Amino acid sequence: MSPRKLGYATVSILGALRAGTRYGLDIMARTDLPSGTVYPTLGRLEARGFVKGAWESAALAERESRPRRRYYSLTPAGARALADALHEFRSLTDPSAAAGSLPQES
Repeated sequence: MSPRKLGYATVSILGALRAGTRYGLDIMARTDLPSGTVYPTLGRLEARGFVKGAWESAALAERESRPRRRYYSLTPAGARALADALHEFRSLTDPSAAAGSLPQES
């Protein structure tokens, strides 16, 4: 069975993590995706081993008078999945990338 393909929102979130964005609200701001997309997707990505999440200390959040943040990082498997998805997206939009797979006209 081939691996499940990644959709636009998932690729956007992985790309944001690769660029250094680390927690939900920042990911939402960077991707323009709503919380109802970002948080469930992060959970699925974590379950698949593409991202790793860790809660910050309660003391830090309290010191800064805000809720605790869950910080996410891209795993090596997530980086590979992102690279594969970006390659596939490019082949869909770049005719020269896909030309090698098209049959030649006689």
